[in-house]
Amino acid sequence: QVQLVESGGGLVQPGGSLRLSCAASRSIFSVYTMGWYRQAPGKQRELVAGITIGGSTNYADSVKGRFTISRDNALNTVNLQMNSLKPEDTAVYYCNARHIMVPTNAYWGQGTQVTVSS
Repeated sequence: QVQLVESGGGLVQPGGSLRLSCAASRSIFSVYTMGWYRQAPGKQRELVAGITIGGSTNYADSVKGRFTISRDNALNTVNLQMNSLKPEDTAVYYCNARHIMVPTNAYWGQGTQVTVSS
């Protein structure tokens, strides 16, 4: 079992920045791909950014150049640095861990609200 706990959400003005963190309850990054997803009201959950066990990253087109995903193996945390935030980035952001060999072996955090508004 793995627990994921997100933090760092909040209210920010357009153009501002936030940094989200996801703390895993144990060391999992050698066998789990990590990702940040978001879900806005009335919309489906979508992948925002992902990082593989090898450290390769991928991003949704809508956040490329603005968001950066990173990982701290020593602290068992995955971070999402979000810059140049836009109102359309408003959503609940979720951390996800997916086992590389058994994709159905996946875990979600409880989510953290990000609101971009003036």
